Amino acid sequence: MSKQVEKIKELIAKREQARLGGGEKAIEKQHARGKYTARERIEMLVDAGSFEEYDMFKLHRCTNFGMEKKQYLGDGVVAGSATIAGRLVYVYAQDFTVNGGSLSETMAQKICKVMDMAMTMGAPVICMNDSGGARIQEGICALAGYGEIFERNILASGVIPQISAIMGPCAGGAVYSPGLTDFIIMKEQTSYMFLTGPKVVKTVTGEDIDAEHLGGASVHATKSGVTHFAAKTEEEAIEMIKSLLSFIPSNNTEEAPRVECTDPIDRMDDTLNEIIPDDPNQAYDMYKVIGAVTDNGEFFEVQPKFAKNIITGFARFNGQSVGIVANQPAAYAGVLDVNASRKAARFVRFCDAFNIPIVSLVDVPGFLPGTGQEYNAVILHGAQLLYAYGEATVPKITITLRKSYGGSHIVMGCKQLRADLNFAWPSSEIAVMGASGAVAVLCGKEAKAKKEDEAIAKIIESSKMDIPEAMVNTQVNRMLEDFAQRLQMQGLSVEQYFQYTGVTAEKIIEDMKPEAVKRIQSRLVLEAVVKAEGLTASEEEFQDELNKMAEQYKMEIEKVKEFMGEYEEKQIKEDIAIQKAVDVIVNSVVEK
Repeated sequence: MSKQVEKIKELIAKREQARLGGGEKAIEKQHARGKYTARERIEMLVDAGSFEEYDMFKLHRCTNFGMEKKQYLGDGVVAGSATIAGRLVYVYAQDFTVNGGSLSETMAQKICKVMDMAMTMGAPVICMNDSGGARIQEGICALAGYGEIFERNILASGVIPQISAIMGPCAGGAVYSPGLTDFIIMKEQTSYMFLTGPKVVKTVTGEDIDAEHLGGASVHATKSGVTHFAAKTEEEAIEMIKSLLSFIPSNNTEEAPRVECTDPIDRMDDTLNEIIPDDPNQAYDMYKVIGAVTDNGEFFEVQPKFAKNIITGFARFNGQSVGIVANQPAAYAGVLDVNASRKAARFVRFCDAFNIPIVSLVDVPGFLPGTGQEYNAVILHGAQLLYAYGEATVPKITITLRKSYGGSHIVMGCKQLRADLNFAWPSSEIAVMGASGAVAVLCGKEAKAKKEDEAIAKIIESSKMDIPEAMVNTQVNRMLEDFAQRLQMQGLSVEQYFQYTGVTAEKIIEDMKPEAVKRIQSRLVLEAVVKAEGLTASEEEFQDELNKMAEQYKMEIEKVKEFMGEYEEKQIKEDIAIQKAVDVIVNSVVEK
């Protein structure tokens, strides 16, 4: 046998050894956990026979803590290039059978090599995480490896698509690499992501929690929004990666692949005429609108379980991939909040980076009010969505279906944020706020006064009050004094008014008497309510009234007090009590 043949046989043997990873027993343990090996995952993902592995025989260089005796070919990661549906991709999968998939210096070099090649070739990079974190035996060298990977994640952001599939544990610094990628897919039950594990949490905070509830797929899919997709099986996770790739381009200089459209472009759907309810407050399902307008009703949703009041995902129009952002009236009336703003902003930025047009379906009543939102910086997160739409240079089409109010109208791709085309449904409304809110702001005082007058009049009608003539005359005299003062402010005397208008004093007095009677009756009713309910003005309320007076007359509070005698103070406190009586009558219509 020639040396050449021996070398070839040796190479084949080494390849077989490398493919075993941590050995048959370790593979059996991996299968027993309900998990596939790194090579099995890659085989399921890529086109048959297309995977070209790099650095298959690479070994770690650590000699501390007996690590020289734990040498495995490939060193815990399988990396290389392949094709998916004929398109070039770069992929690496951490091998849990080798030292628990922990990251070493040489393992980081393999990963960085693949990422560098992906950047050079302008191809997507897919990572499948199943690792116990940094290899402790290597200390700072392992940490440096993570730093190198993170740097490449950052450089690749917005240049090539990066997809992370979390198939097993992912803890500590290891979570930052997936966190920097464009999309994260987590497999339920077997995967988790957290910075500090349950034991550390227990030690520091005393909180007793397991890994699943701390950082499992369901938690990150519904509460934190860290993961974009949650898969029940590894097969489902891999199919998600394939579907996702079909909607996005290979890099930021290309367009997403077009698919032959079998759905007629002139197809009409009459359900769209009935889908918006006549009642503006009634909910409807936005998914039905999306299904009616997209090619074959297909829609690949991103983050379906997180912030359900807004919908994001990919669809096709005439075979072209587009990103859809849509408010969901069936969830919290479609309002925008912190999570919805974060979710939509990140999706819009991705679409902008990779030349994917954005279609916005708008039905938004506003931002969710409340301290919880304000304390969690809804202003900043809303601004992120605003910024994302404003800076996006891809084609932007906005369709307003029913309502678009206030600040939420602006941040949802309005015309002023350079949307290319803005369409409006026949029943749509665009306004600062809804009609009821606008009336409350514009006519609030008048409406309140009318309500108060009607409530008091109701009580007066049910009461029999005989007002003495002397009281009426006194009230009329007060009204005449007010009348004279108003004329004076206009530069007229009472005599000049009579001369110019031809109206007599007797006529004015006669006209004032019904109003005077009404005012006296109202005052008597209110004083009766004050007495019956024991209403008084607190010191704090009195102080607030003084502050208002000081602001009105541009005086210091001490000066206001100087000008105020005992009578004025008593009068102010009475007026406060009277206003309380008005509120009591309006709220309960007390008939006394």
